[in-house]
Order: sequence, then C-alpha cells, then structure tokens
Amino acid sequence: MGLGYSIWRNKPVGSILITSILVNLITQSLLWVVLSIFFHNYLVTLFIAEIIIWLVEAVLFYRIHSNKLSFGESLMLSLIMNLSSFVLGWFLPT
Repeated sequence: MGLGYSIWRNKPVGSILITSILVNLITQSLLWVVLSIFFHNYLVTLFIAEIIIWLVEAVLFYRIHSNKLSFGESLMLSLIMNLSSFVLGWFLPT
C-alpha cells in the first residue's frame, strides 16, 4: 500500500517503504502483546489498539521528514494501510 501511495502521490518510495516496514514491526509486535494480555476482551481491545496504532503510525510517518508527508497525508496513508491490513486479516482463514 505504501508503495502504491508513494507512486500515486509522487512521494519518496524508499523512505516511505522503509518507514512502513519499521513502524509496522514495532506496532504489530505491540498489538500482539496487548491482545495476548487482554484476550478476554479481544474485539474491544483490537478496535481500540487499531485506532491507537493508526494515530501512532501517522505521527511517525509525519515526523520522518524524508517521507515529505503533511500530517493529513500521513493520517490518510496510515488509515489506508491499516484498514486494508485489518480487512485482509479479518477474512483470511485461520
């Protein structure tokens, strides 16, 4: 998703791709830790954690200046990436 967004919006592909990988490694690890701790309230925890992850990733995309993203662009990119990941993960067989 980051690659497509970068090409579509004429943004630095390499920087956004590297940022995306690093940010996702951190946030997905934290998501699994939080879900394993609060597994009794899985859906509520997942929903709240995904919103927090969306905002944290947006801030990180914005703060890395080589990405050349405005805060609005960072919010949109993070939303697109997290929403598509969530939907794909929801429908994949377990």
